[in-house]
Formats: sequence, C-alpha cells, structure tokens
Amino acid sequence: MRTQRDERRLGAGELGADPGERATLVQFSSAFCRPCVATRRILAEVAAMVDGVAHIEIDAEERLALTRDLGIEQTPTVLVLDAAGRIVRRAVGMPRKADVIAALGAAV
Repeated sequence: MRTQRDERRLGAGELGADPGERATLVQFSSAFCRPCVATRRILAEVAAMVDGVAHIEIDAEERLALTRDLGIEQTPTVLVLDAAGRIVRRAVGMPRKADVIAALGAAV
C-alpha cells in the first residue's frame, strides 16, 4: 500500500455508511471483479480484528462521480482513512492481510 496524504475528508455522506471510529477501510469494487471478492474477505477479517475499524465497500460503477473524483481507475482499489476521514494509504489490486494491518498503523 502506498502512502498518500489527502487533506480532503470523506464522511458518511460520501461513503454511504458510517466510518469507523479509529479508521476505515474503503473498497472500490465492480460487479465482475474476481479479486474484489477476496479483497472483501480480507478487509472484513481485518476490520473484525481491530476495534473501531470499519470496512465499507463501494460499487465503483454505481458511485461513478465519487470514483472519478478520487481517481479510482481499477478495481479493487482500497483506501485507508484515518479517524478524521483523510486518505492515508491507497492500494490497487488484492492486498495481503499483513499489508492491510500495517497500513492501519498509519491511520490509528
């Protein structure tokens, strides 16, 4: 996961769900994306392991304006948000669980 500090803040309005108290794992997916299924499982497992962390999955095609605004070019793309909703990490492709856990360290 590469570091990316983005001062824009994403909240429940943009995400379509309540963010986590400590951090949020945001997954952009599409209907026919096989790696998105495995990514969903990995992110859900990590979110369940760490108190205050939420996993929110967004259909990139249904939320095209947000997808374009954030520069999402392929799925899966995972954004790690800190408690304030700022993007602190971004990864394209299916992440490894260890990398997701490490990326949370930058958010919490």
